[in-house]
This record gives sequence, structure tokens and C-alpha cells, in this order.
Amino acid sequence: MAFTTEFLLLFFHHLLLAAPILGFLVLLILGLGLWAGRLERWPWRDALYWACITGTTVGYGDRAPVSGWARLLAIVIALAGLVLSGLIVAMAVSAGSEVFAQLQAARSG
Repeated sequence: MAFTTEFLLLFFHHLLLAAPILGFLVLLILGLGLWAGRLERWPWRDALYWACITGTTVGYGDRAPVSGWARLLAIVIALAGLVLSGLIVAMAVSAGSEVFAQLQAARSG
């Protein structure tokens, strides 16, 4: 239980430190999604839904842009989503490694 508690504390601390970058990426994804939705004449709710699905690279395929500019925006959204996901995973790995090293040092020392 100590590992989980320490991991969560450190992970959320990393998220807090990276909040400006993560927030920028989220706003970029949502803003580009609204722009693509306007180009495709989708309701704003559908555009935000599509942007989130594309940004997480899930891509259900229930919505797909047809115009060239909206497709280009989809590529940028997907790339920004990969960066966002990669940063979150990197912070989780970093927090886990740090806590594991601390617990190992406490047991051996």
C-alpha cells in the first residue's frame, strides 16, 4: 500500500508541474477539433467528441473528415494526442521508478 500511495502522490505532483504543457495540448486538440468540425459542418458536441477520440488515437470511425483541411487537422490532432499520451506515460514511469528506488533503499539501508 505504501508504494501505491507514494506513487500517486508523486505522479500527481508530476502532473501538476506539467499542467501548462498538458493543458496546452488538450486545448490544442479541442480547438483544432472545433475548427475541423466547423469545416465539416458538424455540431460542436460531435466535433469535440471526434477530437477526443482522434487525440487518444482510438478512432472509432463513426465520424471521419472528408475535406482536405479537416483531414490535415486530424493528423495534427493525432500527433498532439500521441505527445500528450507519451508525456503522461513518461510521468507515470518516472514516478513509479522513483518510488520503487526509494522503497528499495529503505529496505536495504
